[in-house]
Amino acid sequence: MDLSTVSFFTLDPDQADDGEVLLPTPLACSSWSSDQVHGVAISGAFARAAEQALAALGRDDLRPARQSVDLFRPARMAPFHLSTEVVREGPRICLVDVTLRQEDEPVARASVLFLRTGEPASGTVWSPQEEHASHRPPSEDVAPPTDQPRVPFVHSDAGWTQRFGDHQNASRKSSWNSAVPVVAGETLTPFQAVAATADGTSLVTNWGTEGVQHINTDITLSLARLPRGVEVGLTAIDRVEHDGIAVGTAAVFDREGPIGEVVLTSIVNARRAIDFNRVEYDDDGTRHDS
Repeated sequence: MDLSTVSFFTLDPDQADDGEVLLPTPLACSSWSSDQVHGVAISGAFARAAEQALAALGRDDLRPARQSVDLFRPARMAPFHLSTEVVREGPRICLVDVTLRQEDEPVARASVLFLRTGEPASGTVWSPQEEHASHRPPSEDVAPPTDQPRVPFVHSDAGWTQRFGDHQNASRKSSWNSAVPVVAGETLTPFQAVAATADGTSLVTNWGTEGVQHINTDITLSLARLPRGVEVGLTAIDRVEHDGIAVGTAAVFDREGPIGEVVLTSIVNARRAIDFNRVEYDDDGTRHDS
């Protein structure tokens, strides 16, 4: 298996007059529909576009601190046209908006905030003193460090495994992910890795005894620092649901500890639930339905 060719998009060799065009690969296809791109790929593509906009400004003194994504139309397995706008650039901040269009219609958008770092404040502020065990990745014996894509490890009452069917239960969930490159032939950046992984918050907050019965409508990722590499973990820390609308919160961590949080809003989609008792994946993204 050649994982070096695995990616969510390729570049269209016949670029549009107004910029590059991304072509979704089969790995970008959502479990909700055979003609829909999942949020992991979309969020990663937004992070890449925002990083490119920042690089064009020559601002290597800023780092990503937040990405908010609105998924207001299904993104199809069709060409992606991404445009960026620098909303504000200052000495300590840069705000970039990114819009995804398909067939000249806006499909999704993101607001990406870059900030300049500084010396920590001198005062003492409250923070959690006891870190939950699931805020840490599986042991290196179970999940050796890698920069190659692989099937996520999931943790529930069943422990850490890559067999999704083991975790179709009502217990608290975590995941450990080695992110997929956004575009073929490009090196995945830590920001692209964590931004793409953030969409997986739906798995750790909305996955229950009947599978995933909610589809998320947005993703807000906030980071105190970037991950060290492209391996990123998520663990559910809160969930509230009323009348088919759910809000889930997950902690984001790497092998050194917590780095931020994700909050997402989702709506019930129970008639098209994703039943992971019937689905397994290979590291190259090949899906097996039983």
